[in-house]
Amino acid sequence: MTAASVMGAVATLVSVAFGLSTLERWVARRRPHELAWTVSLAMFAAASFAYFWAAALGWGDLDFRTFYLFGAILDVPWLALGTVYLLAGTRTGDVTRWWLAVISAFCAGVVLTAPLLGTLDVAGIPSGKAVFGVGPRVMAAVGSGVGATVLIGGALWSAVSLLRLRRRPGVAASMAIPPGRLALTNLFIALGSLVLGTGGTLFGTGDQMVDFGIWLAIGVTILFVGFLFSNPGRPAAARAPTSPYWAELYELATAPAAPDAAADRAA
Repeated sequence: MTAASVMGAVATLVSVAFGLSTLERWVARRRPHELAWTVSLAMFAAASFAYFWAAALGWGDLDFRTFYLFGAILDVPWLALGTVYLLAGTRTGDVTRWWLAVISAFCAGVVLTAPLLGTLDVAGIPSGKAVFGVGPRVMAAVGSGVGATVLIGGALWSAVSLLRLRRRPGVAASMAIPPGRLALTNLFIALGSLVLGTGGTLFGTGDQMVDFGIWLAIGVTILFVGFLFSNPGRPAAARAPTSPYWAELYELATAPAAPDAAADRAA
């Protein structure tokens, strides 16, 4: 196991856990933005696993195409679709999802059938410019660029709006999740997206594969932490009844059993 493969494994595991969390929410509430996030995280997990496989065994044709399709082209637009649902509404989100599904199928066909124009760099991350023709590279530039703009812009706009809403105690008190926590969620989404967008180019160890893996794991972890901030808080503890009769029953029902009584019941 190399350092790069370890980072790839971490990114894969975090993205799987993240995706299962959003899937659980979608199954419980059927909100379309959570389904969009689940699809995006499934793609992120596929791209991370392809990176892990390449870091452990070297790049091959299939794992590079998988990494490029799901990581460079499709992942960010599907994550941004969740932002479209949240900010523009269900109708606009549904139309966007339909077109995105059609475009995704077209991109998959192009990437999976496009000839490789150069050899895959075993020591580092192959460059799309050195391997693919114009088509897949344009798809990656448009997909990641437009998707990141929607994602980061929407997250920052939502954070500012929520912080303003926090100043209105009456409205904020009626929300299941405090506006401050939701604003923090959006800030984490923006930060995680920026980290993933750098692709390890800010600074690192000097090993391209290791640097990319480190920032891949950090970026998805930041996104996951932001998601966890959006979980509703625990319900308030039940209050004991004030009536003496019911209060006595309440104390008997909630008091821990004595050791001897617990042993008798066990026997």
